[in-house]
Amino acid sequence: MDENATRKRREQLIPLLKDPVEEVRQAAAHSLERLEELGSFAKVTEMLKKGDMGAKIKAIYALGRIGGDEVLPPLFYCATRPEDDIRSAAIEALGMLADPRTLPALKKHLQEPNTAIQVKAIAALGNCGAPEAAALLTGFLDAGDGFLDAEAAKALGVIGSAELEDKFLSLLASPHPATREAAAFALSHLPFKR
Repeated sequence: MDENATRKRREQLIPLLKDPVEEVRQAAAHSLERLEELGSFAKVTEMLKKGDMGAKIKAIYALGRIGGDEVLPPLFYCATRPEDDIRSAAIEALGMLADPRTLPALKKHLQEPNTAIQVKAIAALGNCGAPEAAALLTGFLDAGDGFLDAEAAKALGVIGSAELEDKFLSLLASPHPATREAAAFALSHLPFKR
C-alpha cells in the first residue's frame, strides 16, 4: 500500500470529523478506520500467527473487513484449522468478503459435524450471491431444526429463485419461530414468478 496516498487521504478526511452533518462525520470516521486496517495488514497477519486465541479471532475478523486478494490465503488456511472457534470466525470472515472465489472453501463446511459452523457456512454462502450457492443450500430447507433451515431460508430469499416460493410458504407453518421468521424474510426478498 502506498503510504503517501494513505497519508493524503487521512489528511483530507480528518477535518470531516468536525463536519456539522452527523452522517459526514460517521463516514469520515469509517473511512479513517478502514484506511488504518488496510495499512495494518502485516500487523494483523502477525497477530494471527503469534496471538492468543482471542487475538487470532480478532485478526480473522479484521481480515474480513480489510478484504482484497491478499486476505484470501490466510482466511482459507484458518478455515481448515481444527479449532472450532478459528474455523467459525474464518468462515464468517470469508462470507463478509462476498466473493464467489470463496465458494469451494465454504462448500466444504456444509458437512461440518458442528451445527453452529454449518449455520455460519450457510450464511457465508448466502453472501456470495452465486447461483451455485443456491443449489447447495436448497436441501437445508428440509432440515426442520430451526437453525439450518432458518439460515438457508434467509440466504435463499436473497439469492434464490421464484421457484422456491412454495417451499418458503410451507416453512411459515414450521414449529420453530426462527424458521417462520426466516421464511417471512425470504418471501419479502424473493423475486415473483413470471
